[in-house]
Amino acid sequence: MFALVDCNTFYASCEQIFNPGLIGKPVVVLSNNDGCIISRNAEAKALHVPDMVPYFQVKALLERHQVRIFSSNYELYGDVSARVMQLLEPFASDMEVYSIDEAFLLVHSADLQAHGKAIKDQLWQCARMPVCVGLAPTKTLAKLANRAAKKISKLQGVCVLDTSDKWRWLLARMSPKDIWGVGSQLTLHLQQLGIHTALQLADSNPKMLRRRFSVVLERTIRELNGEACLDLELELAPRKDIICTRAFSYKVSELAELEQAISLYAARACEKLRKQNGVARQLWVYLERNDPELGLVQRQRWIELPYFSDDTRLVAGHAAAALRQLFLPGLRYRKCGIGLVDIRTRKYEQQDFFAAQQSAQSQQLMKVVDRINLRYGKHTLALANAGIEPAWAMKRDFLSPRYTTRWNELPVVRC
Repeated sequence: MFALVDCNTFYASCEQIFNPGLIGKPVVVLSNNDGCIISRNAEAKALHVPDMVPYFQVKALLERHQVRIFSSNYELYGDVSARVMQLLEPFASDMEVYSIDEAFLLVHSADLQAHGKAIKDQLWQCARMPVCVGLAPTKTLAKLANRAAKKISKLQGVCVLDTSDKWRWLLARMSPKDIWGVGSQLTLHLQQLGIHTALQLADSNPKMLRRRFSVVLERTIRELNGEACLDLELELAPRKDIICTRAFSYKVSELAELEQAISLYAARACEKLRKQNGVARQLWVYLERNDPELGLVQRQRWIELPYFSDDTRLVAGHAAAALRQLFLPGLRYRKCGIGLVDIRTRKYEQQDFFAAQQSAQSQQLMKVVDRINLRYGKHTLALANAGIEPAWAMKRDFLSPRYTTRWNELPVVRC
């Protein structure tokens, strides 16, 4: 059986773990640069605080109900996620980390209800993380079971769909768009064919819908009927391109500040590249600004590196040169970014005896940088031209302490 474990309002729940004073109070978390509401706990939802709306539009509502507001604390969320995944490992023979707050487990248990409750109790006891657990014979049905565990209070956070009667009862009460992998646009096309419920989709002819739409929809239909077509993805597929970009906290007009940003983004992109044991040959750099007449204006440039590489110094140097060509004095920019494309796995890299290539010393240096940053924290070793504490960095006015990753922000216990 597959089990899907999904953390409830993950970002908001992370804020409550080390701050017991938030328990029972409405909490919301904002997106990058404190833009939109991206997470609300149950108390905030009860106040009808909308999701995915700009903060300034609901600021008065939040202040009126004394809702606690937090900026995205990615350091804390990432560390809590790692702890949750570690706690899940003993409950499964195999596990797929699907996202920062979700994981698919392959479970073997005679009592699935008790197994799901044990998962829920363990995560609450050891990590203070509320979760819901859905168990079913396929990943798509496990998603369905998890949705039911969240919506139906009498299930107490654990839903087991081990017979067709159970999942067909749920499918009859859901729209096709509620099914994992079926979006709103596809739902409109299905409704034109007379398919208005998820049960009608499950009873459809999979071959016919495959010819009309895609093989993905055929697999979804088969999964809704209890036929497992999707296995656990135990290893993430390497990315074909890596893009790193952020909006500035204010409009930037100085070239030096833009160079700091592009250097930092180059370091982040190369770190991700090395993590998947990849090397890149092409580089993409862009600058973005708002023009009162033209609207959003983006200038970009493609650069061919002299050889396949994962060296941060090489990538940052070429990115800075491209940025200087794109920069126009007197204009104010809202965002810049970098992309690594034409990525290959180093294991299968084709060498050329007569062409330049990355040196062994460069490869070793990058390994040392990654080991130090892994042990002592991100940006312990960084390029000097990325700045120390740049003023243009992401706006986080409501940032909570990084309780588990900063020595000077460790929680204080009073007995």
